Amino acid sequence: MTERQVAGPAGATLARPHVWVPGDPDWHGPVVLLLHGTGGNERDLLPLGRELAPGAPLLAPRGTVLEGTMTRFFRRLREGVFDEADLTERATELAGFLAAAAEEYGFIRGSVVAVGFSNGANIGSALLLTHPEAIGDAILIAAMPPFGVAPAADLTGHRVLISNGRRDPMAPQALTSRLVDDLSSRGAAVDLLLHPGGHQLAADHLPAMRAFLKPAPSTAPTAPPEQTGPGGG
Repeated sequence: MTERQVAGPAGATLARPHVWVPGDPDWHGPVVLLLHGTGGNERDLLPLGRELAPGAPLLAPRGTVLEGTMTRFFRRLREGVFDEADLTERATELAGFLAAAAEEYGFIRGSVVAVGFSNGANIGSALLLTHPEAIGDAILIAAMPPFGVAPAADLTGHRVLISNGRRDPMAPQALTSRLVDDLSSRGAAVDLLLHPGGHQLAADHLPAMRAFLKPAPSTAPTAPPEQTGPGGG
């Protein structure tokens, strides 16, 4: 695979730092959208993406909000309390970025599967709830409900895998249950995996994530390997 770190043309919806990794010729599944946690960047989850879906095209954008020196995908008022107006705006920006990326890199719009950790998981579920046409399925790791009252959305046909810790102080089980309800009550097929730890990725859950991302035999390629994008910082 060849990585391309990209900053799109000024003013375009593609214009945020991101990495695009074209898929291998024998990959016949979706593009994997990697969404980092607070303080991370577009490279943080690339190893996870390669481990979960070897050969898959990877798209990893950077969050554009700063909290001090830490990058995030949206603002929060304090830990566990989100600025929902900003969250909605940033989800719309991310949906626009994905539309531009689909055109630039040649994959089917709305076909990506999101893999997000913490803040990245929360923008992923917010994207599902506000722009369900922008992505297909999602793996949400160390996730909590993005909205106090989730917006109405038709999530029929979307699959979601949630991987949370029973001892996560930021996403206690009551919030995990509410996230499951927010998504499943709107039609998503939700699977919940719980591990005994805290705010972390559980190694025991990796096989289920790999199975979730494994393409069906009849799935057509969504990112032809000959597609390339512009280089840059």
